[in-house]
Amino acid sequence: MRDPYEVLGVGRNADAAAIKSAFRKLAKKLHPDANKNDPKAAQRFAELNSAYEILGEDDKRKAFDRGEIDAEGKPRFRGFEGFRQRGAGAGPAGPDIDFEQFSFGPEGVKRSGGRGAGGAGPGGFSNLEDVLSNVFGSMGGSRRSRARGNVFGNFDAEEFAEPAGRDVAVAVTISLAEAALGGTRRVHLPTGKEVDVKIPVGLADGKQIRLKGQGLPGPGSIGDALITIKIAPHPLFKVDGANLRLDVPITLYEAVLGAKVRVPTLDGAVDLAVPPGTNSGRTFRIAGKGMPGDGRSGDLYATVRVMLPDKGDPELDELMRKWRDQRPYDPRREFK
Repeated sequence: MRDPYEVLGVGRNADAAAIKSAFRKLAKKLHPDANKNDPKAAQRFAELNSAYEILGEDDKRKAFDRGEIDAEGKPRFRGFEGFRQRGAGAGPAGPDIDFEQFSFGPEGVKRSGGRGAGGAGPGGFSNLEDVLSNVFGSMGGSRRSRARGNVFGNFDAEEFAEPAGRDVAVAVTISLAEAALGGTRRVHLPTGKEVDVKIPVGLADGKQIRLKGQGLPGPGSIGDALITIKIAPHPLFKVDGANLRLDVPITLYEAVLGAKVRVPTLDGAVDLAVPPGTNSGRTFRIAGKGMPGDGRSGDLYATVRVMLPDKGDPELDELMRKWRDQRPYDPRREFK
């Protein structure tokens, strides 16, 4: 993989804000959704994500700058620091080298000093366990396991786990009918793939569907795709948990005299009995006509709204004037 600074197009002295800004700009440009006809779009987008994963985290960026990890975030082998060159003051045969010697016997590992070695000095090792600890311990992100050697005695070693693949996330908007009745939806993933996603019956807004192995690949495994479901607003129904709510317009005479009113539901219309003298705003519960669920469906709550004619009616106006003068009443008496 290329140098992450090169991938993001920023200098090594760039601050966190500049790195974040560069990533956002390139993410929009290189996103597979914006390059559907480019077969390498997903690869470039994955490279961009990997670069930002290193430079976007302060600890990883410092580790990369120090040479402790490579451009893929993998630890670099730094060698055995127990062997060190002293440089100046070298003898005739060349530079004076301090080193440690190890011997193996019934008592385990023993150390003996070489030229200039009188003990475990800075960067030296007192036994093989220190060697293993220094070499393997410097490589972060691995998982530890116990290992036993017959010749070397008992020691702790580390078994390295390859970095796993990364999950990808995508939001999908479906209709209320799809959420209630279920179905299949074709989804374009950030990886460039298109997959058929099964929508279970009664799926709630904001729920996630996990697709195993449909994320970005890594040396150790492949990540998953997380599909977040959003339910589009419906022109009639409002979702309230497992229940649905609906405003039902009725006429003035239906409110006064009572009537049977046809009310829509997700699986067909039903009759709602509106009793005489029904006030606008009264809510009726229609059992089992909400969102399907495990074992029991939600309910539909229908609120009636009295609607006057779109155009004025002289006879209705005259009737209301007589009603006002001969039978006055105050519906706001509790406000006083």
